[in-house]
Amino acid sequence: MIFNPKDEIIRIEKFIKRTMETYNFKGAVIGISGGVDSAVVLALLTRTIEKENILALILPERDSSKESVRDAKLVCNYFGVNYKIFPITGALRKLGAYSLFPPALFIPESIKISYSKKRWERYQDPYIMDLKNEGDELFLKGLAYYRIKHRVRMCKLYMEAEKRGYCVVGTTNKTELALGLYVKWGDDAVDIEPIKHLYKTQVFELAKHLGVPEKIINKKPTPDLIPGINDEDAFGIEYSKLDKILFSIESNEGKVEDIDEKLLSKVKEIMRFTKIRELKGLGIDDISNQKDRW
Repeated sequence: MIFNPKDEIIRIEKFIKRTMETYNFKGAVIGISGGVDSAVVLALLTRTIEKENILALILPERDSSKESVRDAKLVCNYFGVNYKIFPITGALRKLGAYSLFPPALFIPESIKISYSKKRWERYQDPYIMDLKNEGDELFLKGLAYYRIKHRVRMCKLYMEAEKRGYCVVGTTNKTELALGLYVKWGDDAVDIEPIKHLYKTQVFELAKHLGVPEKIINKKPTPDLIPGINDEDAFGIEYSKLDKILFSIESNEGKVEDIDEKLLSKVKEIMRFTKIRELKGLGIDDISNQKDRW
């Protein structure tokens, strides 16, 4: 993959500036997770618009990792952007989310991680089940449990943005979009996506050129939704291999060197079922187009 980070930074900056001017946005709201994607997008925003017109929100809940909150504050402070911490635990409790699983407030992190991993490993291919919205009662409850968190966060982001005439800026990358690593009507519900055209490995390269703190670059990417389960655990493949495969598929190069055929087949299977996650507002006239899709 030919990629020039310096040129890409300039290109994205122009895109952000042009889009905000075209749609008359006065500023930007962004959710900061403590991960590399939101750090990169925040860095790009600070190079494009005035920092006082950027609202960074940290939106933890009962099960959020304390480290993620610390890392999110680190990123905001590093780039000189004021942030607000707004816990969404109360909203999730009112919606009945926490009634799906037992309280975990006083349970040590190590036990939470062990419990989550055991639940994850009890299924043969939980990520494919997630994409297909399939599984037993316990698994389906788990899907509802983690997805509502992203959706509540997005409601808060839009409320704060619309009060100010700001846009909501997303942080999803090309690898995540291709493989369905997002929540429909959650982190995919934004006004602009500055890095949606970049693979995860390219985002890491961009992070280095933008001066993102090494602590953020070196940590394992995780959605911080299931304790102990990071992105690569979910896929069962490292990002370096994933992006090689995705690039090969996109560019029609065919066989990928040094990649097991089983991994290639798995990625293709994930991509096939990612289409289910893209379904939105399906109407009667669309049924014929969907008939043989899977």
